[in-house]
Amino acid sequence: MRDNGHGDKETGTTEFKKPVHVFWHDDGNGFGDEPEEHGAHAVPADWGAARTREEAPMREGERAPEHDKPGAGAAAPIGQADAGGKAEAELPIADHQGERLAEAEPLTAQRAAAPSGAGGRPGARAEAHEAAGEELSVRPAAADPDEEELPARPIAAHRKPDREAKEADEAKEPVPIPASLEGFKQKLEEEVGYKTSFDIVLREMTFGDRRVAFFFFNGFAKDTILTEVLKRLTYLQAEDYRAASFHDFFRLYVPAIQVVEEQDWDNMMTNVLSGGTAMFVEGDDKVLLIDAKAFPARNPEEPTLERVVRGARDGFVETMLVNVTLVRRRLRDKQLRYEVLRVGERTQTDICIAYIDDIVDKEMLESMKDKIKQVKVDGLPLADKQLEEATVQRGWNPFPLVRYSERPDTVAVHLMEGNIAIFVDTTPSVMILPTTFFDLLQHAEENRQTPFIGTYLRWVRFIGVVASLFLLPLWFLFTLRPELKPPGLAFIGAQQAGHLPMVAQFILAEVGVDLMRMAAIHTPTPLATAMSLIAAILIGDIAVKTGLFVNEVVLYMAISAIGMFATPSYELGLANRIIRLVLIITVALFEVPGFVVATTFFFVMLCMQRSFNRPYMWPFVPFDAKGMLGILLRVPVLQNRKRPNYLKAQQRDKMPN
Repeated sequence: MRDNGHGDKETGTTEFKKPVHVFWHDDGNGFGDEPEEHGAHAVPADWGAARTREEAPMREGERAPEHDKPGAGAAAPIGQADAGGKAEAELPIADHQGERLAEAEPLTAQRAAAPSGAGGRPGARAEAHEAAGEELSVRPAAADPDEEELPARPIAAHRKPDREAKEADEAKEPVPIPASLEGFKQKLEEEVGYKTSFDIVLREMTFGDRRVAFFFFNGFAKDTILTEVLKRLTYLQAEDYRAASFHDFFRLYVPAIQVVEEQDWDNMMTNVLSGGTAMFVEGDDKVLLIDAKAFPARNPEEPTLERVVRGARDGFVETMLVNVTLVRRRLRDKQLRYEVLRVGERTQTDICIAYIDDIVDKEMLESMKDKIKQVKVDGLPLADKQLEEATVQRGWNPFPLVRYSERPDTVAVHLMEGNIAIFVDTTPSVMILPTTFFDLLQHAEENRQTPFIGTYLRWVRFIGVVASLFLLPLWFLFTLRPELKPPGLAFIGAQQAGHLPMVAQFILAEVGVDLMRMAAIHTPTPLATAMSLIAAILIGDIAVKTGLFVNEVVLYMAISAIGMFATPSYELGLANRIIRLVLIITVALFEVPGFVVATTFFFVMLCMQRSFNRPYMWPFVPFDAKGMLGILLRVPVLQNRKRPNYLKAQQRDKMPN
C-alpha cells in the first residue's frame, strides 16, 4: 500500500526476491518516501491509519503522481499496473531521481530509525551516506525491467579537508593506566625515568584501605594547592574511603578548582609534563588531573624593543597563560577566542591562536590552523621563530612575513583590526599575521601622541628607513660618477682617497657595525660604556687618521645605522641591511645600471610577496587610496572608521551602531 500524499492510495501485488513489506510514508509535500524493509511479519506504527485509508472509497478520476514511478505517465489511473510501477517494485532501494543502488543491501537500524521527513527528499539516501563519509555506487533505473542495466557510476562523497586527520586521531588506541600502584610505578620507571630524575616526585599515602599516589614534577607543582588537597583527604574517616568510588574523589574529596578525569596514559603524561599533577587511586584505571601549576616566571616588564615615552609599561613574559591574560584584560570582548594546539613530538609546545570571532576572516583562520597542524617536527625549543619558518617563512627570503610584538596593547589593536595573534609558550613575543611592509614601520609611540605629532614621528621614521637603504649606495654612485651630481650637491663625494678601495671600506664598515651591535648585546651592563668609548675612539678616529677609512664613509655609515635602529621591526632592519649591501656591490660592479636593476628587482620581489595570501605591499600595490592615506598620516581615532581591506574582515565598520 502506498499513500500519494493526497489522502489516496494505490494497492497492488508485487513480488520481491525475499519476503518483505514495503511501506510508503507521506512527507507532507505530496512526495512519497522510499520503501522501507521491515521483515516478513513487521507491522508499522501507523497500521491503523493505513487500514483506514485503505478502506476509504477511491475517488474517481484520480491520477497517480508522475514522480512516484519512473516511466509512469501522468494520465495513468490509480490501480492500473504499468511497467514503471513493476520496475520500481522490484528495486530493493530506489529514489525519485530514477537512480537505484547497484547491489541490494538490508537497511541498517540507523536507516530504519531515520525520520520519515528526510526520506521523501530526492537523494536523501545518498546524502546520508555522504555525511557518513561513504561512497555509493548507483545505476540509473530502467523504465522496463527487461531493459539492460546501465553501468554503475559513483556518487562522490563530500569529505571535509581535515576528515582524514580526525579519523586518524580517533583511530588511535588510548594507552590504559595500570590499576595497581606497583604497575603504575613500574610504568613510570620505564617511560619517564622515575627514581632516576631527581625532580620526579611520587607522593604515596594510604587513606583508610585505599592507596593513593600523587605524581608531579617538583619544579612545577604548586605546593599550597596540593597541601590543601592532602588536608581534605586526611580529615575523612576510614569508612568514607571504603565506600568511596572514583566518582566520589572527583566530585567530593578533592578541593581544587580545575580537576578532570583521564584514562589515557599518554594524555596524563603530557599534562604532568606541562606542570599538572596526577592523582592515582589504586583499583581504578583512571587518574585525576589537578591543575596545580607554578611555572618559573618573571613579572611583566616594558619590552626593550618597543619602549614608549607615555603609555603602558607591561610586556609579555615567557608564560603563555600570563600573556593571554594581559590581552584579555584589554579586550573584554565575548567574541575573543583562544584555541590551543600542541606542536612537537618531544617538546609538546603549547600554541594559542587568538582572534575575534565576528571580525576575523574565517577562511584565513582555517588555513592557518591547517598549516600549524601539518607541522611535523621533534619540537620547537626556539618557539615562535621555528614555528614561523615551518608555516609562513619558507625559503631564503630575508623580509619578515609576520610581525612580532611584545606589547599587549599592540596585539589588542591588531586583533580588533581583524588580524590573528599566535602565542607560543616559553617566548615573550607574539606573532601577528598577516602583515604588510608598512605595518612593520609603525610604532606604538605614534598613537600615544596627537595626530599631528604622530604623523611627524612617522615621517621621520620613514626618512630614516629610506636613508638606511639608499644613502650609502647613492653617495657611492655619485663618487664613481661625479657628472651625475646636481650643481647644488657638488660637495658630495670623497675629497681624498683612502688606502683601501671604496667598496672594501663599505663592507668593512658594515661588518664593524654588526660586530659592535653583537658586542653590545653580549657585553655586561657595567662595561657597556667602556665598549662605546672604544668603538668611538679606535674605530672612528684612529681608523680615519691612519687612512683606512674616508671621513664620509664613516659619516654616512653612522646615519644608515641610526636609520636601521630606528626601524620598529628588528627583523626588517636586518633585512634592509642586506639589501643595502647588495646595492653597494651592484653599484661597484655596474654603476648606474646596477643600482637601477637591483632596486627594481627588490621592489618587484616585495610586490610579489604574500603573507597568508595577503599582498605584502598593500596599500601601495595594489593601490588603495584610503589605506595609503592611513599609512602616510596618523589619522584621528574618530575618523579611522574602516578596517583595512586586505584583511577581509567580516565587519568593516569599526564604530558600533
